[in-house]
Amino acid sequence: MMNENVKLQKIMIVTIMIALDVVLSPIFRIEGMAPMSSVMNIIAGVFLGPFYAVLMAVMTGIIRMLVLGIPPLALTGAVFGAFGAGILYKYGRNIYWSMLGEFIGTGLVGSLISFPVMVWYTGQGQNLYWFVYTPRFIGATIIGSFISYFLIVNLLKINSLKKIQRLFIGDSI
Repeated sequence: MMNENVKLQKIMIVTIMIALDVVLSPIFRIEGMAPMSSVMNIIAGVFLGPFYAVLMAVMTGIIRMLVLGIPPLALTGAVFGAFGAGILYKYGRNIYWSMLGEFIGTGLVGSLISFPVMVWYTGQGQNLYWFVYTPRFIGATIIGSFISYFLIVNLLKINSLKKIQRLFIGDSI
């Protein structure tokens, strides 16, 4: 059984990541794109691993939908990207793998899943086509990947953040 102190630390760190994602995504936004969501997914993938990255993305998406009135795109894009960023980092142990996971998860899978979700949400399928979200999602993941690369390279120089990474991902890094 996990030490209660470790559980509390994980909850606090994930909560901080959710708060950062909720606050930063709408501030650093390009019309139709949320590159900061990609930044946070990649950072979460590298530091928190796939489970907690997805948890962060789901909670952030729900908060953004309820509080900021964002459509379900807040979930469809971020969740698949967070999973991809976390799972590819877990097995590749390299930031480039996390960036690729975000690209595949958000840019491709998330953008394609968004079509039927938004048809259901808006009821206007005749005005949309399957790849309507793909260019914007890919653009956001590319911008977010560049930003996250420079952030993570510098964040990994901080010993306390390396400890956080070991807390979530383990000593095998």
